[in-house]
Formats: sequence, structure tokens, C-alpha cells
Amino acid sequence: MHVVPGLKVLYFGTPVVLISSLNENGTANLAPMSSAWWLGQSCMLGLGNNAQTTANLLREGECVLNLPSSAMVDAVDRIALTTGKPAVPDHKAKQGYRYEPDKFSAAHLTEQASDLVRAPRVAECPVQLECEVVSARPFGGREPHATAFEVEVLRAHVEEDLVIPGTHYVDPLGWDPLIMKFCEFFGGGDNVHPSRLAGGWNMPHRLRSTTVWAGRDQ
Repeated sequence: MHVVPGLKVLYFGTPVVLISSLNENGTANLAPMSSAWWLGQSCMLGLGNNAQTTANLLREGECVLNLPSSAMVDAVDRIALTTGKPAVPDHKAKQGYRYEPDKFSAAHLTEQASDLVRAPRVAECPVQLECEVVSARPFGGREPHATAFEVEVLRAHVEEDLVIPGTHYVDPLGWDPLIMKFCEFFGGGDNVHPSRLAGGWNMPHRLRSTTVWAGRDQ
């Protein structure tokens, strides 16, 4: 039997992306997001209008989409409730967001120079996609609250061990992306880490996991 619960969020499961972009002063910003999908050599991104990344993409016209593996969940969670905007909106402050000017350091990640764009790559990410913004338009119904970006992938960097030898394809058995489902982190079909974001959004989750969380950065 189906029910009609009036779902508040529709994040059924998408890859986590660390978007690196350049701030107005030339420093790097790094933002985790999970509203992205690909078709061919293009990608669609959905970003809130108040996000620093949105301002950076509109101004600079480029970015890098860094795809973390599930093993990188600690790094992603460290910056889940951070923003690159000095003036934190009230609704974000109530959820626990704080201003962080150096997200690479906060996440314990390393900047790596890109080949074709000015924004840096995340050295630790197995997949890094240098991108150019093709178009941007309002998104979110009658009163848009977000921007839909179409970006073109100019160059893809992939960890050598993930590429099927002699081909141009990624081995799906070797690639274990970090997935976000309803504000919770998953990898290999299992919940892999408690989520700060889920706490900030007051998600009513009661998770059971076979993954041992002991020793992970909380």
C-alpha cells in the first residue's frame, strides 16, 4: 500500500560532489553538494541562491567537480555545515552553519592545480572534472530559490586504478562513490558515517548500520 506523506525532501540518492571554485579575492572555496546529474559530457548542478559557490560560478564561469569516494566521508562531513559567506544567513546559523574561509584546510584536503580552469582540484578525490559554465537559470518553481547551472566537462582526471585497462571507461566495481540519501552518507549500500547535515536539518532518522563508526572523526 502506498501512502502520501508530503515529503519535505526528495534526495533519494545522488553522488556527493565537492565543488571547488574561486572567491572574488582569488582564494579557493570548497562546497559539498548532492544535487548533480550527468549526461554525455555535461552536468547539471542545483545550488541555492545564497551560496558562495553560486556567486563564484556566476562571476567566474568555471569550477571543478571533485567526486569523493565513500572512504572520504570524514573530510566531507567536516565542512558539511560551513559556508564561504562571511555573513551567515539566520536560517543557516540556526542549523549550525558557520563561516569558514579556508575549507580545504578545514576538511584536511589538498589543493591541486587544474589544467584548464583557475579553480583548484581536490588532490585526494579519485575523480576530478574541470568544468566551464554553459548556462544558468532560476530554479525552484514560482518563487525561485536556487540556480540551475549547466556545465561542460573540459577535462576529466581519474585515478589510474579505476580505469579499465586499455579502455576509456571507469570500472564500476572499483568505483565506490559517496552517496547522500536524505541527508545521510552511504557507500556500498551501507550507512558509512553519522551526518552533521542530517542533524542540522533535524532529520528524523534512526539508522542501523553494519559499518563500524568507532575511530572516525565526529
